[in-house]
Amino acid sequence: MQPYVPGKRQPAHMPKGKLSRWSELKIWWREIDRVLLLLVLLLMSFGTIAVAAASPASADRLSTSSETLDPLYFFYRHLAWQVLALGTLLGISMLTRENGRRLGLLLAAGMTALLFVVPIIGVEINGARRWISLGMQFQPSEFLKPGFAIATAWILSWRMRDPNMPVAGIATAYVALIAALMMMQPDLGGTILFGGVWFVSMILAGIDVKRLSLVIGGLLALLTATYFLYDNARHRIDSFIGGGTAYDQVDLGARTLAAGGWTGAGYGLGIRKMSLPEAHTDYIFSVIGEEFGLIACAAIVLLYLAIVARVLMRLIDEEDLFALLAGAGLTTLLGGQAFINILVNLQLFPSKGMTLPLVSYGGSSTIAICLNVGLLLAITRRNPFLKSQTRGLGDLLGMGQTAPMKDQTGIARREIYP
Repeated sequence: MQPYVPGKRQPAHMPKGKLSRWSELKIWWREIDRVLLLLVLLLMSFGTIAVAAASPASADRLSTSSETLDPLYFFYRHLAWQVLALGTLLGISMLTRENGRRLGLLLAAGMTALLFVVPIIGVEINGARRWISLGMQFQPSEFLKPGFAIATAWILSWRMRDPNMPVAGIATAYVALIAALMMMQPDLGGTILFGGVWFVSMILAGIDVKRLSLVIGGLLALLTATYFLYDNARHRIDSFIGGGTAYDQVDLGARTLAAGGWTGAGYGLGIRKMSLPEAHTDYIFSVIGEEFGLIACAAIVLLYLAIVARVLMRLIDEEDLFALLAGAGLTTLLGGQAFINILVNLQLFPSKGMTLPLVSYGGSSTIAICLNVGLLLAITRRNPFLKSQTRGLGDLLGMGQTAPMKDQTGIARREIYP
């Protein structure tokens, strides 16, 4: 094959201009983490079945004397939202890493701005003002989560250009601003998630542990002060510590979860779910336990663990600090929210009003979660034919697969970076 010479006619085998849509799809399919995509689709499929099981309980509780909801009312709506969410997930996953970063930064800027106006024009539901109504109701904080993870990763990655940049202070100031705006709604559970993303990103970025411990100490002091200043949080914590009563929703969730035993009562045969509040959202894990059994619950937990493990495997040899931090932050959001929701259903954590991601019924929240997953797939895209030539996280941990380089004598060697 003759080499390409500028000025000569371009050979037929070389692409001319922009790639065709079919070529872009083939590249996307080659670079995407297909195992991660399969795990996500399995979880969404289980969620659809679970919503069908929980829908009669929620429809019955929300029916009135003047209007009786169809038992599968929430199931039908969930299917429509799932189609939109899946389209969002696949569309976002086709972005390049650079465009994914740009989209995340736009989300962070736009949703942070909306958080300032939520206390003014927001819609109040169940004592909290978290929603904005613009044709449909949505929580800016839900769409801010993936943007926050990417923005934090972008800020911390600046230190690769200039180690003297105060990236830790900027990232800490940003999370402090978000926490203050979130507590004005108030939303303690969401604030904890943002703090978790910040903590994981700071650790992976190699921020000095001493400085980090001082900040963490201050955050714990603020969290303690929240107990005395935030009535809703204090009541939930007191109820959790005191054990609650048979009428508390956390206790009802735990009883419903254990009612099905190992194999469950069977689809549509659950009884306790009928008295469970928010059966299709916050306590759908308990409905799964009653109708499909603890084995099904364990399978869902394993799916979440598999997703987290798969992302870590994908990132373990990542050379780009931004991609490493963004992927870890987005995974922290998904795994952290699932972890909190499951602990609440097991009566091991105070009720936080969080849905089970990719499983619970949701409108705009389902779109936001699939946006998070789509960005995660875009950030972790990788050309399978390119070998790593620099040290990544895997090399630092002694688990890397960096391709060995050869010197002039032909002896394989690994290049060492300070």
